[in-house]
Amino acid sequence: MTTDTTPTAPKHFLTLLDLDASEAERLIARASELKQRRQRGEDSRPFAGYSLAMVFEKSSTRTRVSFEAGMAQLGGSAIFLSPRDTQLGRGEPIEDSARVLSRMVDAVMIRTFEHETVTRFAAHSRVPVINGLTDRFHPCQLLADMQTYREHRGAIRGRRVAFIGDGNNMCHSYINAARVFGFELRIACPQGFEPDAEILASAPDQCSLTHDPAVAVEQADLVVTDVWASMGQESEETERQARFAAFSVTPALMAQARADALFMHCLPAHRGEEVSAEVIDGPQSVVWDEAENRLHAQKALLELLLDPPSSDGSRR
Repeated sequence: MTTDTTPTAPKHFLTLLDLDASEAERLIARASELKQRRQRGEDSRPFAGYSLAMVFEKSSTRTRVSFEAGMAQLGGSAIFLSPRDTQLGRGEPIEDSARVLSRMVDAVMIRTFEHETVTRFAAHSRVPVINGLTDRFHPCQLLADMQTYREHRGAIRGRRVAFIGDGNNMCHSYINAARVFGFELRIACPQGFEPDAEILASAPDQCSLTHDPAVAVEQADLVVTDVWASMGQESEETERQARFAAFSVTPALMAQARADALFMHCLPAHRGEEVSAEVIDGPQSVVWDEAENRLHAQKALLELLLDPPSSDGSRR
């Protein structure tokens, strides 16, 4: 008699849509719980002996430190792999890299350019694959953003969010977040820099598009922006500064949002460009909590992917 040893298909996190609404809400609640436990000095290391491979084709401060520190706090280890350290994209097929790496580690986080890289890798991986960022989506950042809003203002469901700037991977992930968390999203961008039409069309009841930032921020509960030129777009920086000049988040623009509106930015930020110093360093800004929460949200994500809770909610 033979035994089927085919591994069970893992759960991946490539976009926010890989979570349903209840999973997403539980995850960010768990992230806040892990944060509180850390602040109280409680030490729990459920993932002793576990390892996370971190594949970076795009550099990052927050992504590397948050995942590496998170795995350490959970008792596991993280292996940093730069383009110099792997064969990914240097002749070895992505599928082969996935087959090899996933036999050696318990999860893989990939931060890269093409979204197809993570989808192809995940399709051939035995272990969970996490999208640390692609040119199309940045779902880990949205977990931290949703956790931060919840900690400061409660549930975001039914609230109004304004995204000001480029229709980029952050904008796409906010569109997905509107679907999962149930808020209204108003996007303001210059003509020619709109989000992907298919992604925008996937959320017709939650999202609207304008070319006037004042329209987007009117009575908003949360105002979000991002850099005007992302990594890989440096050659467009001068042109983009001219095209985006009217889309800077200034105190005057924030004044058109609700009086208790919060401001977020995924960082790094360019003061005097997409946001003024008065806003990002002002009392409505929660960017430092937002940055810290990358750590805790990703710990909760690792728990979900590596060790899903049992039916009674307990964990090993």
